[in-house]
Amino acid sequence: MTDNEVRFPYQDASLDIEQRVDDLLSRMDAADKVGMLFHTMVSFGDPAESNPTFGIPSAHSMIRKRRMNHFNLLGSAPDGREFAAWSNALQRFAREDGLGIPITLSTDPRHAFSDNPLTSILAGPFSQWPETLGFAALASPERLERFGDIARQEYLAVGLRVALHPQIDLATEPRWSRINGTFGESADLTSDLVVGYIRGFMGGQLGYESVSTMVKHFPGGGPQLDGEDPHFEWGKEQVYPGGAQEYHLKPFIAAIGAGATQMMPYYGQPVGTDWEEVGFGFNKDVLTTLLRDRLGFEGIVCTDWGLLTDAEIMGTPMPARAWGVEHLTRPERMVKALDAGIDQFGGELCTDELLGLLAAGTVGEDRLDVSVRRLLREKFRLGLFDAPYVDEEHAAAVVGRADFVQEGLDAQSDSLTLLTNTDAILPLSRGVKVYAEGVAAEALAGYATAVSTPEEADVAILRIKAPFEDRDRGGFSAMFHSGSLEFPAEEHARLTTIAAAVPTVIDVYLDRPAVLGGLEESARAVLADYGASDAAVLRVLFGERGPQGSLPFDLPRSDAAVVASRSDVAFDTENPTFRFGHGLRY
Repeated sequence: MTDNEVRFPYQDASLDIEQRVDDLLSRMDAADKVGMLFHTMVSFGDPAESNPTFGIPSAHSMIRKRRMNHFNLLGSAPDGREFAAWSNALQRFAREDGLGIPITLSTDPRHAFSDNPLTSILAGPFSQWPETLGFAALASPERLERFGDIARQEYLAVGLRVALHPQIDLATEPRWSRINGTFGESADLTSDLVVGYIRGFMGGQLGYESVSTMVKHFPGGGPQLDGEDPHFEWGKEQVYPGGAQEYHLKPFIAAIGAGATQMMPYYGQPVGTDWEEVGFGFNKDVLTTLLRDRLGFEGIVCTDWGLLTDAEIMGTPMPARAWGVEHLTRPERMVKALDAGIDQFGGELCTDELLGLLAAGTVGEDRLDVSVRRLLREKFRLGLFDAPYVDEEHAAAVVGRADFVQEGLDAQSDSLTLLTNTDAILPLSRGVKVYAEGVAAEALAGYATAVSTPEEADVAILRIKAPFEDRDRGGFSAMFHSGSLEFPAEEHARLTTIAAAVPTVIDVYLDRPAVLGGLEESARAVLADYGASDAAVLRVLFGERGPQGSLPFDLPRSDAAVVASRSDVAFDTENPTFRFGHGLRY
């Protein structure tokens, strides 16, 4: 099919969306319908080549052989123009194939500043902002909506139309390794923020200028047993010792009210509730009875990645996250997930299995049609059938635009949370002699004179990270920071010794709450950040900009207090060192 050619009613933009959906659905064969129910990764690069590192077939083969047209993009281009050109090439290939169903490209978050190389590669040319915890520290739905609007413009420019975010789980279990992607511990604050987030990405009503948000992880993935994560078998159990399921639902109710059209359940297996004890992607009690029937959600439900198929990641076996249904075969798992109410299988490629179930009559085509209708409706609402291509010159001008970058830097600085400031040591005076750790010399040079030992310094600046236990069990488990929140004794003693030798300012990156263990008394000032560059932090330390953040969660006093708390109940650790909302100003 050539561009702008109208041969069938579904290609006619003047018709009502439901008419177009009906027409296209009537023309789709079984393979077309099955392909739509799969949403997996695609690699940036030559779309005719596979990615053996991640086991990803070529984009061309997935489009043509598996009839797939929903892809989560892995990797990034060096600039907006090249990114847009790649997106256009993929759309052009899909346009020429079969019914010409356009590609929906999705992405994980790309805008957070990080010194993690993997995260930085994903960020690529986009403007850089704090992680979502930083927006929780700012506690401004309006400012978050502004971020969403900028991210929307950058995504749109390169053809990214679905955001696999926001993550609105609640950080009620302080040890959980995915807290850095949340808006913190408060259901009320998270509910306010998610409305601004969705509005920013939607840009008004869902339409041609929108990015659809896939809200996750329903019904709230925060209360994991011992803070472990259900990406892994050892962390599959989700528990509610305080019976606080309703508290964790509040942000999702707000998201649905704000117009969210896509939802992702988490991997967790609820234990000790009135829900069936199977992972949420297989859980009819949760996805149909709760999400659709009680909460009235009518949009798309896409599973988290890898519920059906055992795989290998980074050289380590990675079993399917089929918690509670491990005994079922892959086709049986598929049937159970469809019966539970899912519309798409995330991260899966087994279209042949679903075609087999369809041919055998185990799954009816009418069941597929329910999900395909939702998926087609979203594509039409986003304008993908009518305007699948992006302007490459526009992408070059918009992605990483100077004013967007400046707003991101300002947000990084403003989100910093000043916990202590003994004797008003901050802001520092320019030109002082500084012993620094974790700060790039070139960034510091504009503010102070660097010295090599604490004894030579007027002040020490130490940029450190919240502690965690090294629990590398292969694969990508090392990327999940879990276990103790207390600093190892040797590291704690080292930091205390520096603080005794010279007035010390500690900036601690909080991807989870940290037990400071007295560092707040040893150091003259303690600052928290949630993803901030050296430039963003130094602007605040030297008074160019003041800290405006407030803690998005309690900072527990000890690991023992965390163990004694209830993992689903907010603000439940005894006598925290600093409470939610704490933050000094100058």
